[in-house]
Amino acid sequence: MAGLLDALPDGQRRLLGRARPGAELAARPMLATLSDRRDFSDADEKWETYPEIVEALAAQPSADFVLDGEIVAFSGGRTDFGRLQQRMGLTRRQDVAASGVAVTYYVFDLLRLDGADTRELPLRALKSLLRRALAYRSPLRLTPHRNAGGAGLLADVCSRGWEGLIAKRADGVYEPRRSAGWLKLKCSLGQEFVVGGFTEPAGGRVGLGALLLGHYEGGRLRYAGKVGTGFGRRTLLDLRERLDGLRESGSPFDGPVREAGARWVRPELVAQIAFAEWTRDGMLRHPRYLGLRDDKKPRDVVRERPSGRAAA
Repeated sequence: MAGLLDALPDGQRRLLGRARPGAELAARPMLATLSDRRDFSDADEKWETYPEIVEALAAQPSADFVLDGEIVAFSGGRTDFGRLQQRMGLTRRQDVAASGVAVTYYVFDLLRLDGADTRELPLRALKSLLRRALAYRSPLRLTPHRNAGGAGLLADVCSRGWEGLIAKRADGVYEPRRSAGWLKLKCSLGQEFVVGGFTEPAGGRVGLGALLLGHYEGGRLRYAGKVGTGFGRRTLLDLRERLDGLRESGSPFDGPVREAGARWVRPELVAQIAFAEWTRDGMLRHPRYLGLRDDKKPRDVVRERPSGRAAA
C-alpha cells in the first residue's frame, strides 16, 4: 500500500484490507434508494463501447484501481439519456465517430487502489483519495461532494430541468447493495422496468404498439402497465427485432394481464421509463419510453419507493 495509501491517517489505514479482483468488486455495486427527503442541513465488456473512456483510464498513473461512476451524454447543458442511447452498443471507431455523441464518465467512488480494498473508508476520506489518485481530463470528471445546502441545490437543479440530485452520507462507507445511506432525490418520477411483452401496432404505426412493463416483487414479475409513447420509427423497428428473438408462448407476469392481443417475451430487456405517478393499484400513469438499459439486471428491477428516514 504505497504512495497515496501510506499518507492516510493511521485510523483510516486500519480500515483498508486486501482487495478482491476488480471484476468481483464491480459485480456488486452500491445502489441508491429513492427518497422524498429535502432537508440536508446535517461490468468490463460494456467499456468496449466507450473507447475514449478506456483510453483515459488506461493513461492513469496507477495501473491498479476499481472505480464506480456513471457515463452520461449531454444535450443543451444537461444529461440526456436518449442521447446516450445513440452511443450504446457501438463498438467500431467509425460508428462512434459518426454518432456525434460525446460521453463523460463521472467518477464518484473508489473500491480498490494498489491492491487495497478502500470500501470501508468514510466518504469524505475516500473523495479526497479519489481526487488525488486520478488525473481528471476529458472525458473523466470527479463528482464533487457538498456538505450543506441540499434543499436549495435541489430546487435549483429542478428549475433547470435536470433529473435531480444524489445524496450520500458524508461518513458512510461503500456498501455492495441498495443502501439508505445513498439517496436519489428526483425532480420527476422515473425508473427502470422489465419488458415482459408487447402489443401489435395499429394504423400507420410500425414495429409495435406498446411495451408491457413490470417490476419484481417477492421474486415475481408484477405488471405495471404499458408504454406507447416516446418511440421514433427506428426505435420501434429495432425493438421489434429484439423482441421477436425473445418470444415466449406464456406470460412472464404474475397474475393476469388484460391487454388485447398481447405478445409475450422472456423478461431480459430493461427499459428506462418516465411517468407522472403511480396509481393506487400500482400502475403507471402517463408513462414515456426513454430507452433501454444494458447496465441493469432484470432481477434487480423493483419498484422504487421514497424513503426519507436515512441521514445524509
